[in-house]
Amino acid sequence: MLKKILLLACLLCAGADTSAAIAPEVLAPLTGDDPDARVEAVAKIGALGTDEATRFLSALQSGDVYATPDGKLYIVADDKATDVASGLTGAPGTMPDGLDGLMVNNRLRGAIDDALAALKMFSPERAQRMAAATDMQKSAAPAQAPLIEKALARETDSRIRELLQLALATANLHAPEAAKRKAAVEALADSSNASLRPQLQSMVAGDADESVRVAAAHTLQALDSRLARTEFIGNVFYGISLASVLLLAALGLAITFGLMGIINMAHGELLMIGAYTTYLCQLAFRRWAPDALDWYLAAALPAAFIVTAAVGVALERTVIRWLYGRPLETLLATWGISLILMQAVRSIFGAQNVEVANPAWMSGGVTVLGSLVLAYNRIAIIVFALLVVAGVWLILNKTRLGLFVRAVMQNRRMAGCVGVSTAKIDMMTFGLGSGIAGLGGVALSQLGNVGPDLGQGYIVDSFMVVVLGGVGQLAGTVIAALGLGEANKFLEPVAGAVLAKIAILIFIIIFIQKRPQGLFAMKGRSVE
Repeated sequence: MLKKILLLACLLCAGADTSAAIAPEVLAPLTGDDPDARVEAVAKIGALGTDEATRFLSALQSGDVYATPDGKLYIVADDKATDVASGLTGAPGTMPDGLDGLMVNNRLRGAIDDALAALKMFSPERAQRMAAATDMQKSAAPAQAPLIEKALARETDSRIRELLQLALATANLHAPEAAKRKAAVEALADSSNASLRPQLQSMVAGDADESVRVAAAHTLQALDSRLARTEFIGNVFYGISLASVLLLAALGLAITFGLMGIINMAHGELLMIGAYTTYLCQLAFRRWAPDALDWYLAAALPAAFIVTAAVGVALERTVIRWLYGRPLETLLATWGISLILMQAVRSIFGAQNVEVANPAWMSGGVTVLGSLVLAYNRIAIIVFALLVVAGVWLILNKTRLGLFVRAVMQNRRMAGCVGVSTAKIDMMTFGLGSGIAGLGGVALSQLGNVGPDLGQGYIVDSFMVVVLGGVGQLAGTVIAALGLGEANKFLEPVAGAVLAKIAILIFIIIFIQKRPQGLFAMKGRSVE
């Protein structure tokens, strides 16, 4: 019933002059007690599409509309009152006697919000018109069709016109004329709006006109196909994003585990330290360089690498160097270190999570295929992971340190016999792996809040990536991270997050039983 009232209201007002004042008979119900009439009045005002309508509804939304005992409405600002019936063109005058604020309940506020959102289709700003057209495309009601037609007649931007045409088609899905419903259904054949599925399904099942039912069936099939493609591409993207995070978390572990055989249970806490270093850099920029806040990551990257590398070197020199060849003791010792590091962070920063905000250039995203949003922060992390992998490859294959690292990994005793200081290489490599973990912490800080338990969620996945890819193998680590990331994203919608993890773990166990060396076996005459 309310939709019919709103449709009638919009039809009555659609042809109104854009500069006309709001008629007193339209305003009158706002001072009454009938909630349906008040909502209808807001719909009529919104359907005018005029500057006066926008100004009045904005004032009503903010509580600046007052009424006199005889029912006249005024917008009050700075102790001056403007008569709404005058078209809001006159100069503000003195405050009339007996003014009382107009009551706006939640239902009326929702109607005002919807009307203002629709009125943005007439904004001089292209960005506002684009946003309004996008919103209308998602939720246009039949009562809004005349207002959309009015906006479409004025619009000159081709992209916004396309969105408005889709919005008009959405609004006309329940038009009384079969020809208009069929045209609306056919116009939506290129839409990616999933909320249209229930309407199209009901039309396929129960529309009175056979041609409309056929057109609705074709559009529904095209919509389902497009949504399936969008979901697939979205899963691929977010799988690559997860793979990038896993890669950054596992890359340092792959180096240290492959070189020294150390089961470092504190590796997750190195990620956490890198994230907290990013938080401190953000605080420093806010205090001393607020104008350059968007570039705090440029300082956080080297800072996180240096801090976590220093922590890694300290751990290797004080604890781990005495435990080579004793994997169980190493596991227990590093697990104890992880607890100490977490408690230290809790003591310094508190147990609550801290927020690390994305820079402005990493906020938002790019919309593709109509409805899929690729977040800028995830795109940046994917690119960053590729750069880190390229840097590690250059270090391992094009530097003297990398030559020594590969020599020790392939044959520690022979490397020592030809003069390589294996203890020094162990220290430097552990520091390198820890520094890379710090870079992973910087990336993780851009995806969510930072807390003392941040690293605990990635340590198991990191070990799975390393074991599956092949201990000490850079290429294997990259491929394993990509495979596990994609498997997670495609299994989660089907089996749920927990069962997906279990299925992946079972697969890895079976795989390692068949191929203990992982995807890529380490080469060398003597692999320890």
